[in-house]
Formats: sequence, C-alpha cells, structure tokens
Amino acid sequence: MSSSHEWPNKIRAEVGKAVIGQDAVVERLLVALLANGHVLLEGMPGLAKTLLIKSFGTALGLQFERIQFTPDLLPSDVVGTMVFQPTDGKFIPHLGPIFANLVLADEINRAPAKVQSALLEAMQERQVTVGGETHLLPSPFLVMATQNPIEQEGTYPLPEAQRDRFMFKLIVDYPNEAEEQEMMRRWGQVTEEPSLQGVSSGEELLSLRSQIDEVYVSDEIQGYILSLVRATRPLPNEEKGEKNYLSYGASPRASISLFQAGKALAWLRGEDHVTPAIIQDLFLDTMRHRVGLTYEAEAEEITADTLLTKIIEETPMPSGVLSSATS
Repeated sequence: MSSSHEWPNKIRAEVGKAVIGQDAVVERLLVALLANGHVLLEGMPGLAKTLLIKSFGTALGLQFERIQFTPDLLPSDVVGTMVFQPTDGKFIPHLGPIFANLVLADEINRAPAKVQSALLEAMQERQVTVGGETHLLPSPFLVMATQNPIEQEGTYPLPEAQRDRFMFKLIVDYPNEAEEQEMMRRWGQVTEEPSLQGVSSGEELLSLRSQIDEVYVSDEIQGYILSLVRATRPLPNEEKGEKNYLSYGASPRASISLFQAGKALAWLRGEDHVTPAIIQDLFLDTMRHRVGLTYEAEAEEITADTLLTKIIEETPMPSGVLSSATS
C-alpha cells in the first residue's frame, strides 16, 4: 500500500511550513479527514490551534471558512437567513459561512446553546435548512472546532449531543523546548509570514476515502472495539465497594467512529488491516468527550483519560491477533 505515503507526507510538509511540532495532532487530523469525521481541539491560548486548522485548509486546497463564536452570535450568522429582494418582493436564501468544505468554529464554547445547536444538522446530516428549504452542504464537509479549557466566564459547555458528533477531541499541549526554540528562530522576523500552497484537492480526498473502505477489520477486532466501548457503560458494583465515576457511557456512534478511525489510521501507516494497537492508540481521543464524570470523580480529580486508560488495561485483547499488536 505504497500509495498511503505520498498524500499524507505532502500535506504534513506543507502544514509544517506554518506549524512546528504537534505531530500526533496532525496525524489525528489526517485520520479525521480520511474518515469523514469532525474534530474538537482543546488547548491553552497561543498554541496555534487556529493556525493549524487554517493551514490544513490551505494545504488541502479546500474552501475554508472561519466562524468566530461569540456570546452575541446568532444561528443565522452560521447557517444563513432569508433576505428580502425589493425588486421582485421575494425572499431569497443567503447562505452562511457553514457552506464550505472546511469550517473552523473558533472558540466554539463561547456561543450559547442555540447557536451551537445550529451546527447539529450540518455536522450529522451534511445539510442545512434555511427558510424551510433544505440545502446540501459541499462535499467534503468537515467541522474543526477549538475551545479554551481554562476560561469559564462567558463560555457555554457544549451539549452532549453535539460533543458526540465530533469524532475526536484532541488535547493540544505545549511544544517541547527544541520546537519552541525553532519557532523563535523561524518566526522571529516580524516581516515574514508562512506562505502555504494547495497541494491536494477535495476530489483527491474523496477518492482516497474509497481506499479506506478496503482496509480489513477482522471479527476479532470488531469485537474488541465493542468490548472497549461497552465497558464505559456498566454501573458500579456497590457490593464490591466500587465507586461511580462515570455518569454515562459512550453511545453506539462512538463504536462507529472508532471503527472508521481505525481503518483510516491503518491506511495512513501503510497497513491493510486494523490491529489492537491501532484501536488502543485511538481510544482516548475518540472517547474522552463521550463519557460523563460524576461529582465523585471530579472531587477526587479523576479525569476521563484516567478511567479510559484503566478500561484499556482491563479489557482483554483478542487472542488471535496479539502478534499484530506488537509487530
């Protein structure tokens, strides 16, 4: 599967002109693009989340739109509205910025629930209703959203139904010392800005997705995915003194997302089949936003990642493919 190397490498090289480091996040964004999944990025201010997504849009040659979410944003500012034409006395639809291939919902948690819910139909159905008329969104269509984890004033938590529509929630961390030093060296000249070019297209991305469908997922791996996802749902055994740390578990949409993402990541890494190691690698990013923590977990400072890592450790891997996971 040598063809799986040229496309991601040219995208990585072009994005790397503007963004240094964040290799794991870049790989996950490539997976989401190939698996037709939306992405939520969370990280401290100044970590180039917005620049990263914008760079992807440029490198992919896709129509890119940025929506800055604010408390006074209206649903019509996202999906569009009906505009009166005085010449003929009719209303015509004025389509909003959601009608693009790659939409950046910047600081998505700053908009109230009414605006966030305007994205639900678009993210799930790839269509928008304006003035009672349904309009199909362009293909490919992906939403990549950012949010700040530390500021609470003027923010609105995303509804569970909307979080579930993101394939991944990625944590963008600080760069290491060498990467930060390279940033200073490269971008220390205030007159220079990164200049990116389109090295792909929406048509190429859509054609690659047919190759993702050919990646093999064995019955054992499918069972492993189900075991991991379903392990987020059981209630605690109070007779054994277990505490209730999860208020709710992941939905069946999580199983489908992990299945699709596993095939895309296997293809990116030049594999023709999905291994347990690939599923484990994707599990936290696919699940951390789909499970709810109880007050007990928050009081004891137990995170979703901690509980999900424990599930990986306690869930038996399929015996017939153990060698694939370690190869």
